[in-house]
Amino acid sequence: MKTLRPMDDGRSAFTLVELLVVIAIIGLLVALLLPAVQAAREAARRAQCLNNLKQLGLAVHNYASNWGCFPSSAIVDRNVQATGNNVSWGVHGRILPFIEQVPLGSQVNLVEAWDSQLVIDGVRIPVFACPSDPKSSEIRDTGAGKPRLYPTTYGFNLGVYFVYDPVTGRGGDGIAFPNSAVTWAGVIDGTSHTLLASEVKAWQPYRRNGGPPSTNIPASAAEASTVVASAGEAKTTGHTEWPDGRVHHTGFTACLPPNTRVPCDIGGRTEDCDYNSWQEGKNGINGAPTYAIVTARSFHPGGVNAVHVDGSARFYAQTIELPVWRALATRAGRELVPNQ
Repeated sequence: MKTLRPMDDGRSAFTLVELLVVIAIIGLLVALLLPAVQAAREAARRAQCLNNLKQLGLAVHNYASNWGCFPSSAIVDRNVQATGNNVSWGVHGRILPFIEQVPLGSQVNLVEAWDSQLVIDGVRIPVFACPSDPKSSEIRDTGAGKPRLYPTTYGFNLGVYFVYDPVTGRGGDGIAFPNSAVTWAGVIDGTSHTLLASEVKAWQPYRRNGGPPSTNIPASAAEASTVVASAGEAKTTGHTEWPDGRVHHTGFTACLPPNTRVPCDIGGRTEDCDYNSWQEGKNGINGAPTYAIVTARSFHPGGVNAVHVDGSARFYAQTIELPVWRALATRAGRELVPNQ
């Protein structure tokens, strides 16, 4: 009697070596594809960031059409000896009705301190944050009984270095400063050659309230680091209070090119820092002048997005020449700005 054998269908199983080769090939393809996917995601985030800046530019246009001037960085009462730490709203709060936040804008009181108005508690406004900034969604607890706030990653142009003198009321050379009322006609350098806003980083370390050792504008990161070291207070909360009108929250300055690293000591650690020589309005008519090194920064490789006064937005490389970057920040410096 013959033994029956199963029919051979011509198929054979993978060997272990073949399986390992296939896995290695798949791993190699993934390794090759991953950077392309990450680059595509970053390109999409950068495009969204640029669109956010365009919306902020349009909002400022609508504000100017409604009020006849661009929004002030803060409103400071020069007749009082001292003002509250968070007494004045910044540009972000003043344009709320023009960024599809009419209900919120109608509930806030711009003449009262923002830190007593819980209507803004936990409110996240997407157009205020770049999706590439990993800390843009980290909420800030500003204290008991005060609103919790999401940071902003966009700062408005407060000029090159000098911001405000409470004694004379003189303001800086940017689009906004305390008590400013800059009009279209006041942008003598041209709206297409003047910056309105640029990217900044959320939760940026900074030092404040010490006064600059010199009113000369620092020309390098090393000089800026010396100035920053003169300040008394060290913080790690820059641009985390979008309603606040102080330059380290609402603005940026063009003292240094984008993404310039300014080393300073924060609690024994070396951090990349910003600087405010004296908080605007903190001691009213007795206050010292405000000089600021609040650098435009981003998490986009190689530079920052920015929007001009005319509403056009573009990417600026961090290799931009310093005189050109500063010229873009002045509204009436009469500099010749080459096509970028």
